[in-house]
Amino acid sequence: MDFDFRLLIVLLPILAAGGWAVFNIGAIAIRQLQNFLNKEA
Repeated sequence: MDFDFRLLIVLLPILAAGGWAVFNIGAIAIRQLQNFLNKEA
């Protein structure tokens, strides 16, 4: 059973872009959540 590396070549840029988007949006979301929690206190 040989692994088809073409699948990895196709999925790698998609996964990289998704990870980058989650990283950027996650940082903004955490900052907004911290600001919200700080205003409540």
